[in-house]
Amino acid sequence: MSPTLFLWNEGSYLKASNSDRSDSLGWAVALDGDTLVVGAYLESSSQTTVTNGNTASADNSADGSGAAYVYRRNGVGWVQEAYLKAPNAEAWDSFGYSVAIQGDTIVIGAIGEGSSQTTITNGNTASADNSAPFSGAVYVYKRTGNNWDQEAYIKASNAEAGDSFGYSVAIQGDTIAVGAYAEASNQTTITNGNTSSADNSNGNSGAVYVYKRTGNNWDQEAFIKAVNGEAGDLFGYSISLSGNTLVVGAPSESSNQTTITNGNTASADNSNGNSGAAYVYVRTGSAWAQEAYLKAASVPPTPGQQLGITVSIYGDTIAASATQSNEGAVHVFVRNAGAWTREAEIRAANPGVVNYFGFSLSIYGDTIAVGTYWEDGNENRVLNGTTASMDNSLPGSGAVYVYQRTGTTWAQQSYIKAKNVQSNDWFGYSVAISDDTVIAGAPQEDGGQTANTDGPLQSWNELKPDSGAIYVYNR
Repeated sequence: MSPTLFLWNEGSYLKASNSDRSDSLGWAVALDGDTLVVGAYLESSSQTTVTNGNTASADNSADGSGAAYVYRRNGVGWVQEAYLKAPNAEAWDSFGYSVAIQGDTIVIGAIGEGSSQTTITNGNTASADNSAPFSGAVYVYKRTGNNWDQEAYIKASNAEAGDSFGYSVAIQGDTIAVGAYAEASNQTTITNGNTSSADNSNGNSGAVYVYKRTGNNWDQEAFIKAVNGEAGDLFGYSISLSGNTLVVGAPSESSNQTTITNGNTASADNSNGNSGAAYVYVRTGSAWAQEAYLKAASVPPTPGQQLGITVSIYGDTIAASATQSNEGAVHVFVRNAGAWTREAEIRAANPGVVNYFGFSLSIYGDTIAVGTYWEDGNENRVLNGTTASMDNSLPGSGAVYVYQRTGTTWAQQSYIKAKNVQSNDWFGYSVAISDDTVIAGAPQEDGGQTANTDGPLQSWNELKPDSGAIYVYNR
């Protein structure tokens, strides 16, 4: 099948209904079918309730409290379904820093939230305590009919100031995974159950917490640490779930290994600073165990490439980015009978114009969408095929690349730029793909409108710097 057989086309342009300067709409995006959730972690209203419908607060008295917006597709158009705020919203909580969705459940991370609570609150309340700054929190929302309400407020069972719990989130069915890349315990094992280490001797080693829903109640299922965890590894910087498989990125892991280890071990070497790694875990029953330790194949080993900045899994395929590998690369791994092997290394078609290729990525079936917010091309359209702009006159305008797999071969299907392309808009800072729809977030886009545009964008302005925007593409 030709990679250009199915062509991508410009769809909709979405703005927040209370769009304002520096809100950063599109910092995080997640898509499932016809429902889209978008984080705006610098939105500044002091509202502490959910607004179901297409309105949002115009208040700006809680700088950086953050918000999330839910959009739903109705035919070919998108409408705002809800405006989500934390019940304990405060300035600089950064609610909406990370988002995830599946079905009628949304998960939102707030890395700046500062309560010292170490339990889960099932229901629609949250702690007003602020004694553990930047410990972080996660909020779960459930849709009934067309209405969203908070289902749970989740804190790490070993919450400490500065852990950044909620930096990354993922959901699959009744399972949520939460990354806390700055968690500091020296544990190097998995704890299945609802406890975790209180040690703080291994700064920024990182951890991942897994939660399971029974009925309407959430409980911790596992506390996961890297088997070779060391200070500064940033384990949990990125995470992704598919079925009973979890993949975790640790972009500052530093071993010089260039092979894949299938099993529950990992290299203890530290001679290849910030080379990065990804770890694969599988659940059997309610117990999690490591299945593989993934490294990039660069020979000689390349320090600083940071494999695991972003990870995404779909079925038996994992995509993991290494944004500092020259201009950046995406590594594809596949599983066969429980064993992981490398399938491809993907690089941009215009390497002289791009930096941080793979900063965002999302996989669905045989399609990968790759975002690079610091691509500099001046195109303002979709180029279907294997080419990309070699111009570099618009620094930080950003781009999204779409790749299609045929058999075991990956090829570029499209190169996507915003219709209203401008320098420093960061188009592609976040991406999501579901079925035949790609979403691209541009958190520094400057458009002043507060209404959505369905169909190709015809007019725009630059009245609200860094308000942010969402772009929808279909094939």
